[in-house]
Amino acid sequence: MTRQSKGGYVRFVLVLGALGAFGPLSMDMYLPSLPSLTQDLQTTTSLAQLSITTCLIGLAVGQLILGPLSDKFGRKIPLLSGLILFTLTSFLCAITTSIGWLVILRLIQGIAGAAGMVISRAIARDLYSGSRLTKFFSMLMAVNGIFPILAPILGGFVLRFTSWHGVFIVLCVIGLLLFLSALFYIPETLPAEKRISGGLGTTVSAMGHIFRDSRFVGYALVLGLVMGAMFCYISASSFVLQDMFSVSPQGFSLFFAMNGLGIVLMSQLAGLLAGRVDARKIMRTGIVIAAIGSIALFASLLLEPPHLAAVMIPLFLVVSMVGLVNSTAFSLAMQSQAKVAGSASAILGLGMNTVGALLSPLVGLGGSHTYFPMALMILFCDVGALVIYVLFIRKKALKIVKMKKE
Repeated sequence: MTRQSKGGYVRFVLVLGALGAFGPLSMDMYLPSLPSLTQDLQTTTSLAQLSITTCLIGLAVGQLILGPLSDKFGRKIPLLSGLILFTLTSFLCAITTSIGWLVILRLIQGIAGAAGMVISRAIARDLYSGSRLTKFFSMLMAVNGIFPILAPILGGFVLRFTSWHGVFIVLCVIGLLLFLSALFYIPETLPAEKRISGGLGTTVSAMGHIFRDSRFVGYALVLGLVMGAMFCYISASSFVLQDMFSVSPQGFSLFFAMNGLGIVLMSQLAGLLAGRVDARKIMRTGIVIAAIGSIALFASLLLEPPHLAAVMIPLFLVVSMVGLVNSTAFSLAMQSQAKVAGSASAILGLGMNTVGALLSPLVGLGGSHTYFPMALMILFCDVGALVIYVLFIRKKALKIVKMKKE
């Protein structure tokens, strides 16, 4: 491989990883501004958090639409269309003065941003399989993990010079830059002869076939619950840390960055272990550690007075394990879905964002001076992921082993 081709590969990974990070870009940069936005728009904590929920719903619905479309029309046209719409809605969010309009625009912004998330995973499956796919996903997760580190820091920095409106201006610029990067550096990876032909019935039939794969459903549920725990943390952490523990916006950004670094390190560990250790064992380890972290976080509620370290350490375990679980679960789920990679990627993304969208409003029900709802929802998600692993994935694997022996 020549130096130029190596450089092209690195650039390809960076752009594709950035395209898959529209979730962190759309939410994490916005988080430090939630308290000030709540005051500026004269609204409530729950309504402010609803702007996160609608974005998550958009990310889920958008993937379900754009994933199958990319199987039918190729990867590039749906990707570029989504990036243009994301850029436009980011600008409209910046100039709105109504919480109602902001909530609606965030829904559209999520739908548009879903293009980068769902299609980047489909492109990865177009190009790789087996342990190479796990390694590639781990690199994408590492790039994705940089954005939870940088986004809140950038958001906090922007707030030092402007209001929450400026955060959306920055998102508008990022959307435009990613559009240009995808236009020039992301090739079409699904040739015309490999695309799904036929109408809506064919697409629905293909997705129905995916849902009948119980192991795939198991991986999708595990991903949904593990990511759901992280979204509960994302929705509540700015209020809990800043209002309950009096952490500054810049201090909150630092804490958030540390957890993002955990995702990067764990995704890299998954890539290093790929091909050496069974991917299911790597995933199981991540699920167990996340469950332990969720139990420790819930137990910390018994402390009086509440202690910041007793909250941050369990949260680090919960969030960092996302890198270990996602890299392996995505790869394992996509292995048998080469012909409908876009649809399979959409279903995985649907599970991830739907759980977060349903639970995110609940973490604000207790107000900004308790983290009981957040701890309870995270416990539900991570312990639930462990139960799903045992019932859907481990049980199915044991059956296959038994059948092979017979």
